[in-house]
Amino acid sequence: MIRSTARQFLTDRIPMEKVRELMMSDDGFERVLWKEMADLGWTGLSIAEQHGGAGLGQVELTVLVEEMGRMVTPGPFFASAVLATTALQETASDTQQAELLPALASGEMIATLAVFEQPRGWSWDTPATSARDDEGSWSLSGAKRGVLDGHLADRILVTATVDDGLGLFLVDGEADGLSITQESALDPTRRQASLVLQDVPATRIGDGDVTAGLQRALRLAVIALSAEQVGGAQACMEMSVEYAKTRFQFGRPIGSYQSIKHRCANMLMKVEHARSASYYAARVGHDDPELAVAAPLASTVASEAYVWVAGENIQIHGGIGFTWEHDAHIYLKRAKTSSLLLGSPHHQRDLLGRAIGI
Repeated sequence: MIRSTARQFLTDRIPMEKVRELMMSDDGFERVLWKEMADLGWTGLSIAEQHGGAGLGQVELTVLVEEMGRMVTPGPFFASAVLATTALQETASDTQQAELLPALASGEMIATLAVFEQPRGWSWDTPATSARDDEGSWSLSGAKRGVLDGHLADRILVTATVDDGLGLFLVDGEADGLSITQESALDPTRRQASLVLQDVPATRIGDGDVTAGLQRALRLAVIALSAEQVGGAQACMEMSVEYAKTRFQFGRPIGSYQSIKHRCANMLMKVEHARSASYYAARVGHDDPELAVAAPLASTVASEAYVWVAGENIQIHGGIGFTWEHDAHIYLKRAKTSSLLLGSPHHQRDLLGRAIGI
């Protein structure tokens, strides 16, 4: 039911014409569409019922984001309903969750997570950003990069080094001392921002070191991202197969030629391989030790599959596939960006190797 409802809504309200309109806009976002998603319960899908959400889990979220990936859906859903929401669920106190999650569930508040810095790559557990405690009032100084939809966020969760380890802090999107700049990104459907913080007032989330909780949150986000990649790869495969049926060359459809048949068959294998890895990971519990294996495995397989299938989609379309007017480049840009969003396949393989002891 989640899949059919999502596919119908996205097809009707955010077709590729709308995607193109949003990706050319200043913010890449439309409040009306966000409100409609919230009314469908999407923004609170994985939030407990006691906090105004639907009380569902990773499997249901996987189904939803797979459909969103299939349509290259713009907007802050992944940043707010996946990254920020999961981070709060894994690190915040019960009181803080009761205060913050209802606004996220209703869509009234958009949030995001800021963990990556230059030149640390995808290492996030020892940030250069620092936190200063002045008799219970915290302030942050430092810089973050690659913050998803940071320019839209009402609240930003920022990591910083504290005396007792890694701290997570809640910052107002319009706080004094906070500078937000949109980054130039390959994928215009998914905006990123850089943050500069100079004595920005903040509220500490959770108690003590949050490394373990944030690690679980990022693993769950990686699994959700892998499902989105599966949806995008599926769309590219369907696009290629349909074109191979209708594009004639030398009096016959190009899909009748063996070379094209092989490409399409290999696409199917890549997509199904990625889907199996993603679905398996989605069924692993957030506190299951197997999560350390399942998350980087799903990420590696899905990232490489999406990039490869999106590239093959352009090849099968030939000359038209390279043009701005065709949708193939939109998927390729999303595929390339997603493969680097939370750690490249090489980085994920390194995490996988550590998890299995090699």
